Amino acid sequence: MNRPSPPPAALDDAALHSAYRKTAWRIIPLLILCYLVAYLDRVNVGFAKLQMLDDLKFSEAVYGLGAGIFFVGYLLFEIPSNVALHRFGARRWIARIMVTWGLLSAAMMFIQTPLTFYVLRLLIGIAEAGFFPGIIFYLTTWFPSQRRGVMTALFIMALPISSLFGSLISGLILQHLNGVSGYAGWQWLFVIEGLPAVALGAAVFFLLRDRIADAHWLTPQERHGMQAAIDREAAHKQSHRLRDGLLNPQIWLLGAVYFCLVLGQYVISFWLPTIIRNSGVQQPWAIGVLTALPYAAAAVTMVLVGRSSDRHGEYRWHLAVCAGIGALGVAFGTFFGDNLVLAMFGLIIGTAAMISSLPVFWGLPTAVVGGAAAAAGVALINTLGNVAGFFSTIVVGWLTQVTGNTQAAMYFMAAILLIGGALGLMVNHMRKAARLQTA
Repeated sequence: MNRPSPPPAALDDAALHSAYRKTAWRIIPLLILCYLVAYLDRVNVGFAKLQMLDDLKFSEAVYGLGAGIFFVGYLLFEIPSNVALHRFGARRWIARIMVTWGLLSAAMMFIQTPLTFYVLRLLIGIAEAGFFPGIIFYLTTWFPSQRRGVMTALFIMALPISSLFGSLISGLILQHLNGVSGYAGWQWLFVIEGLPAVALGAAVFFLLRDRIADAHWLTPQERHGMQAAIDREAAHKQSHRLRDGLLNPQIWLLGAVYFCLVLGQYVISFWLPTIIRNSGVQQPWAIGVLTALPYAAAAVTMVLVGRSSDRHGEYRWHLAVCAGIGALGVAFGTFFGDNLVLAMFGLIIGTAAMISSLPVFWGLPTAVVGGAAAAAGVALINTLGNVAGFFSTIVVGWLTQVTGNTQAAMYFMAAILLIGGALGLMVNHMRKAARLQTA
């Protein structure tokens, strides 16, 4: 008679830490690359705008609607996409997302009319729907809450890195490929920055693993120890059903906080090159270099803030302080908009602080719900963030066209960031989830 094999021996802290380190090196770099390309494909229209509007005779309002309609497609399909990821597995679903959005992003080189601009941006939003919240949910299946802050910060670090290198690359493409083979620089920008997503989608399919049990780089003891940590944390979460992630009041409050943070993020992402050009800088390469500076600072500060929040087991004040500094920095940079040095100082401080609030924020919702509820809840929060993305581009485009500059829009964004920080302080401490000893 065969007896069931005994469970593997428990790991000590050093061995478990080693298992997490191996896992992080195995999956985080690939996820960073994926998000880097995703964010670049989402916001490179901000650089293309520098040439595209003149070539195609588009107004600022047309650009604002086209940039923002991306979020309509994302909004409509985000929750179904994240539920599909939970059902079919991250490897297959993320690969599908990346291949389709990469092809559609490259197809942006063929736009000629406002209608084709709107349609392609809408389709890119549909294709990419669920990517970011899917990754956030995916990390919850590998890392417990007290380790997830740093992992989330490392993943989201792709945002400033993407903007940093994307600004430099986009500036070079616009300046040096304009007119090559009969295509404008903005057309080359879309195809060169879109196709890498297709290659990364194939890499995800072959390299990513859906769960700890499939992690062949771990020993049986390491897999058991990591899964036990996730299981212990899951036992403390409030709910796991799909509907609970959509009806939890804390999730909706967090959605309001994220709305404010994302509104500020996308105003900077879509309009910073224009702000810098309006300050008197005209060369695309110089605009690219200056646009990269705030994101270089953010790549450093967001990891430091993420580590601090993990170390102290505190999220709300870290988030509120970052949002407040972000608002003050942007307002300062806007007020001194005629002075390039002072304007860049304010924008660097404001952008770095604002982006640093994001990994801290994502430590909150994943501590409330688990399982399918986590997938739906995270998707709902990110959906509200995408509403902010759509709203921000429409409002900024309209305000810029009416006032003739971006100052009113920047002050509006700063006020919204302050509101987001205040709402963040209203969020419960999620049952002291950061203090759970699950490792």
